[in-house]
Parts: sequence; structure tokens; C-alpha cells
Amino acid sequence: MCAPRKRFLLRVMIGLAAGGLVACVLALPQLTQQSRAEEPARPDASGQKQWAAVAPGRVESASREIRITAPMVGRIAEVLVKPNDKVFAGELLVRLDDEELLARLAVAEAQVAMRKRARDDQSASRRSLNRRKAEDALADAERVFADAQSALDKAAADRRKGSGSDEGVAAAQTAFAKAKETLEKEQADLRKIKADSNTPLPNRNEGELNVGRAELAAAEQAVEKTRIRAPIAGTILQVQAKPGELATPSPDQPLLIMADLSSLRVRAEVDERDIAQVHVGQPVIVRAHAFQGREFAGTVASIARLVGPGVINARSQRKLTDVDVAEVVIDLPDPGPLLVGMEVDVYFRADDK
Repeated sequence: MCAPRKRFLLRVMIGLAAGGLVACVLALPQLTQQSRAEEPARPDASGQKQWAAVAPGRVESASREIRITAPMVGRIAEVLVKPNDKVFAGELLVRLDDEELLARLAVAEAQVAMRKRARDDQSASRRSLNRRKAEDALADAERVFADAQSALDKAAADRRKGSGSDEGVAAAQTAFAKAKETLEKEQADLRKIKADSNTPLPNRNEGELNVGRAELAAAEQAVEKTRIRAPIAGTILQVQAKPGELATPSPDQPLLIMADLSSLRVRAEVDERDIAQVHVGQPVIVRAHAFQGREFAGTVASIARLVGPGVINARSQRKLTDVDVAEVVIDLPDPGPLLVGMEVDVYFRADDK
């Protein structure tokens, strides 16, 4: 064989070898991941299987991640929290621009005051007076409730700035809870009076006042939409909102992400072929790649009644050889240093029998 042909064949063989090496390197992470998920059940000292099944999982909070978006389009005026801040349910997190809405609110308040004077100048029967008193009491309770909400927002903001205290927030929360209780009582009393068939219908002035109060309530609701509050008590995980930016009600662009970190759990994906080996109450061991040599004890809390494609290790399009999985939730009494979102391996202990 001539020398040029030998050199050509040698280059082809080297290229094939190099290509195979590259393919092996690219497949190494996938093979490693698969080997972890398919670790065989090891026998213990008595010769029995130690693990009934092994599955990949991810750490999550009891509330899971809550993605908070804006309820309306608006420019962000103020961001009151930062990552790792602990917040209480209803605490003000982000405030949108509200200058135009506050102006409309002031107009609605002036209209109510004017119509109330016109109504009071007109005499009424005893039953009509009872309804008027109940309507006025409800309107006063709504004002007190709104003022208590504003005072609580200010107390929480002052505490974060260092000019307030926990005692001030606690006092504001107590006043807010009392105002809410009073508001609910006045609403119930007015419903009871209106339900009485002997209660006369409102006259023209009374009707105009009721319309004005309804418009005032709508204006207050519009302002409240610019106040983005915490839906639950928890911890702020991520803040993406910045003052001056335009907020939109898009789930793909949350302003904040929060969760209740008081308790953590693991959501594992068990191969459908192993689901018969898993049951509620079964003890498990959780191992995290970030904490080599440490094990975290857990218990199976629930098993989904649905089998489908896995999402934890899904980095590409689904293949025909991929297996379906069932989600299994594991409670962690002591999660230790585990963090939300961390990938772990879950080892389900085999039954003694």
C-alpha cells in the first residue's frame, strides 16, 4: 500500500477514535445520573435488601415556591423587601404608582360627603333611620379598617428601615384585627336590617348616597390593587422588582418569589416499575450531593395517583426509552442545611419482611 493511502487511513482511524471519545465524555454526566437513580438494592448484614427503591428528588418548602406577580400594569414606585426577609401574611411588599388613583379616591370621598349632607337634611321614618344608622356605622367601620391597614403598612415599613420596632408592628396588627372584626359585625348587622321585609326602600337622596359609597369602595379597591402583599407568612427568596420598571401581570415575570421555609420536604420521582415497593409511612434516607457523607431521615407522606414524564432530570426532549414516574412527597423532620431547590437522591428502605 502506498504511503499517501496509509496516511489517509490512519487519519480516518484517529478521527473515529476521537469522535468516540468525545461521545463518551458527553454521555458521562447522563450515565452518572442514571447510575445514581438506578443504584441496585444492597443487602444488609442479614442478607436482606437494604433499599426497596432509589429515586431522584428535589427539596421544596411546604408551601412550594409562590411567584407573586402584579395584578395590573403599572410602574413600580417602591420595593419594601429584599431577599431573605421574613414577612407576615398581608404585609406590603411592592407598591405601584398610585397618584392618579388617589386623586380619584379623593373625588369619591368628596362626593360621599356632599351626598350625606343632602340625605341628613331630609327627614325619615323610624325604620328608615335604623337603616341609615346601620349604613353609616358600616361606612365608619370601612374607614377605620382602611386607616388600620395604612397604619400597619407604615409600622412594617418603619421596622425595616430601623425607625420602628416589633412592638409597634404587633400593636398595629392588633388594631387591624379589631377593625376587621368590627367591619364584619357591621356588615352582618346591615344585611339583617335589609333582609327585614318591613324595612322601607331608600329614597332618592339615600339611593344617591349609596351609589356614591359604592363608587368610593371601587376607588379604594383600585388603589389596593397597587399594593402587592404577601399571601402567606414566609421568607422572600428572590426579588426581581426594581423601582421605575413597568410591572405586568405575567406569570413568566414575577416581581417576587417567596415560600414558607418553616418546614421542608422532598418531592421525588419514583420509577413506575418501583412504585409497588413504596408506601405511605415508609422510612427513607435522603442524600445531597452538596453534603457528602451526611444522611437526612424522612418519611413518605403521600404518593401521587398519576404516572407521567419526570421533570427533575428532563434536560432535553423526551425519548421513547424514557420511563414514566410517580411523584412521592417525603417529610423531613430535620432538614438541616438543605436548601430549597437542591437536587437529592432518595433511598426507600425495604420492608423488614
